[in-house]
Amino acid sequence: MPPSVSTESAPDWSERTNNTTADQATGERRESRPLPLRTIALGAIGSVLLLIGSFGAGGTLVHDPVLGTGPLSVLRYGHGRDVAVTVVYIGFALLVWAWVRLGRGVLAHLVTSRGVLWATVAWLLPMLIAPPLFTRDVYSYLGQGLLALHGLDPYGVGPSTLTGPIPENVHPTWQTTPAPYGPLFMGVAKGVILLAGHDVIASVIVMRLVLLGGLALLIGALPGLVRHLGGRLPVALWLVATSPMTVVHLVGGPHNDMLMIGLLAVGTLLVLEGRHVSGIALVSAAMAIKATAGLALPFLVWIWASRLTGPLWQRFLRAVFPAVGVFAVVFGACTLLAKVGFGWLSALSAPGMIVNYLSAPTAVGQAVHSLVSLFGETNIWPFVGTTRTLGSLLLVAILVWNWWQAREGGPEAIRRAAIVLCFGAFLSPVLLPWYTTWGLALGAAFAWTPRALSYVVGASIALVLAYYPDGEQAMYNWPFVAVGIGAAVLGALSLVRYDPLGLSPAFGSLSRTQSATRR
Repeated sequence: MPPSVSTESAPDWSERTNNTTADQATGERRESRPLPLRTIALGAIGSVLLLIGSFGAGGTLVHDPVLGTGPLSVLRYGHGRDVAVTVVYIGFALLVWAWVRLGRGVLAHLVTSRGVLWATVAWLLPMLIAPPLFTRDVYSYLGQGLLALHGLDPYGVGPSTLTGPIPENVHPTWQTTPAPYGPLFMGVAKGVILLAGHDVIASVIVMRLVLLGGLALLIGALPGLVRHLGGRLPVALWLVATSPMTVVHLVGGPHNDMLMIGLLAVGTLLVLEGRHVSGIALVSAAMAIKATAGLALPFLVWIWASRLTGPLWQRFLRAVFPAVGVFAVVFGACTLLAKVGFGWLSALSAPGMIVNYLSAPTAVGQAVHSLVSLFGETNIWPFVGTTRTLGSLLLVAILVWNWWQAREGGPEAIRRAAIVLCFGAFLSPVLLPWYTTWGLALGAAFAWTPRALSYVVGASIALVLAYYPDGEQAMYNWPFVAVGIGAAVLGALSLVRYDPLGLSPAFGSLSRTQSATRR
């Protein structure tokens, strides 16, 4: 039996109200409730601390014009950097605490969509000017855009081909790696460089603002998706807009997945509302940002086919041919406008250079290699390569099975698409934390139980803590991993239990003792 959420878990007692007017759009009670100001302020403080700590602990520049060699440069070295790292983790803890408090209020029907949106704004604003957090990928984006702007093929050479402040800040792993992103994103990266020039700080901020458009698209699509898919708008917004995965990774990173999922969500909504050509076009554009969005396209074809007449396969053919035509036109136009070729298809394997156990196939390969290594030294790649191939075959099987189960179209097709997007992340050769937002972009609009939401909370905390603030992986620092798992479990339990550690009696007793002493 799923746990219930007590009204005691609401973020602020003053936020309660007895108005019960029906909200036809979302199934929520439309009430003029006060904003959860203390919870919003708590998260905002956490976000500001993340900003402050990022100047020393984040993905800082090799030659930093802000910190330079002045007094602030102490944040980059020795004890000063240790302090900056500590500030980042304190800020993250406050942000998570605020997110859980907000979630309690949402589940108890005490916080509306308006409250969640205000929290989103307050928590994201400090991130807009922060150095990259928990990643250095944005420098790779800029380096690839610079290559394309100089007439070089970003699908054939890496940023190290050029010199200057942008290429020198690309992570060593990606210096010689071709871009694994679609032609539309190469065009976006070129545009950012044209706007911001070679100023790295300005380029990071402009890139973040451009990618933030994806989050705006997602938020704009959620009311319609919730209406079609049966969820609750405050829950959906809480899941995808105020999540630490969004604040820290998608915006603080930033990552181009944010633009991809925004286009994917709007395109899916258009298809659900019968605007099939426009919807397929937008999801094709999402795939031109990052190939993963293409996993949803076969499911959208079933929705189109379900609205036609005739036998199943006849309806399918009448939908699939125009859908393929729309995809070809959109993708071809993106390729021509960006002035790049199709080399990105072969570059899709580039992230596979990373080996960590977040990816299920890679984890199995590592485990088998560790067992075999007990009897003698062996190369890890044959094991990881084999399990990754098996993982890809399993993903194809899951895709085909879910696609066939979705043949009646409707909300079930979107549910199946969200499932496949989730498996696309977990069965990929490498799983980076922000990949989990792919399926959640659509899945957030369905109905959720408190227990399922608590799992999302725990996973979000653990995945953010799988990397250090500077973008290096922390997954093999076992004491740190243990702390991260403990924090994840505590966060998950805190969503559905008011006091998971049972500390209220102790603090209540202390408070009564102090009160008696004052008398």
